[in-house]
Order: sequence, then C-alpha cells, then structure tokens
Amino acid sequence: MMWFLSPPSLMAPAIVVAASSPSPVMIARRTCPTDITQLTPQLLRDLPSYANRVIVRSRSVEQLNSMPIVVLAGQAEYAPLPVVAEKSASDPNLRQIFFTTLERQRVGKQLRALQQYHWLLITPTSTGWQIVLSYTRTGAYPQASWPVTPPRESSQGPIAQAAKLWFRDCHAGAVRS
Repeated sequence: MMWFLSPPSLMAPAIVVAASSPSPVMIARRTCPTDITQLTPQLLRDLPSYANRVIVRSRSVEQLNSMPIVVLAGQAEYAPLPVVAEKSASDPNLRQIFFTTLERQRVGKQLRALQQYHWLLITPTSTGWQIVLSYTRTGAYPQASWPVTPPRESSQGPIAQAAKLWFRDCHAGAVRS
C-alpha cells in the first residue's frame, strides 16, 4: 500500500490518501434500522434535502422562483393520531410519526415562512419500511397570521415522496448512520 500526504498547510491539516482498494470494513453494507426510534432521527436529518430534490424535479422552469424550500424537519413524536386509530387497531405493525417542517416560499419580493405538520403512517415489510398513508396540515410561521389548514391526505406530496425515496436508499444501504 502506498500513502500520499498532501503538502502542509497553515489552514488545514494534512490529508492522508490511500492508493489501494478500500478495506472490507469501509465497504460493509449499512443496514436500515428496524426500530422506529432509531430510524426516524436519520430520516428527519436527511428529509429536507430529499424533499427539495422532489420539489425541484416536479416543477417547470417558470415555477422555480415560487417553489417552496424545505429548511428543516423537527423532532418526531410517536403519539397515535386519533383520526387513524381504527386503522392502527386493525394493523398492529402500523407506526405513526408526527413531525413538522419549516419551509420558505417566495411570494412576490418577500419570503414567506410556512410550518407544515406531517403524520406518516408506516409499516415494516419484507423489503423494509413502506408508507401506508400520509396527512399534512399547513400553517404560518412563527405566528399564526392565518389559521392552520385541515388535515389533507398527502401520500403523493413532496414530503411523502421524499420519505419513500429515503426508505429506498436506506434499504439499499446508501444512507449514512
């Protein structure tokens, strides 16, 4: 194995680069967590970037200036949503994740901040986690200058689509832990 050192710098430490193939430890396949409390923080960490890619891909060039940008996803809560309690009772494997996202959207020359409230209902399958249903509500941020919208089914929305893509990547071992 041959080692190369970058030239010393006052700004950054030297970087060591190996000129051989990666060790088996480096290429070991990552596994997607099966426990929802371990899975969710990783999902929420990556969700804004996945959602922004979904949003950009679904827009035309003319719409890019007014598209929302997902800034961050908040911590998850796992309390069951009463609206879907009957579905949960019929499927003991169904798990619910509640979280919020902060989004910004250009309206004219101003940026408007939105807070989205999301409920993902997911279930483990033989191929990994799958979304069964998704609900979303929208509100203003930080103060409610307009009322929060009623829950709407959002399984085809950008957040649910982003979560589906993340689950796919997680199951493929492509998500860092």
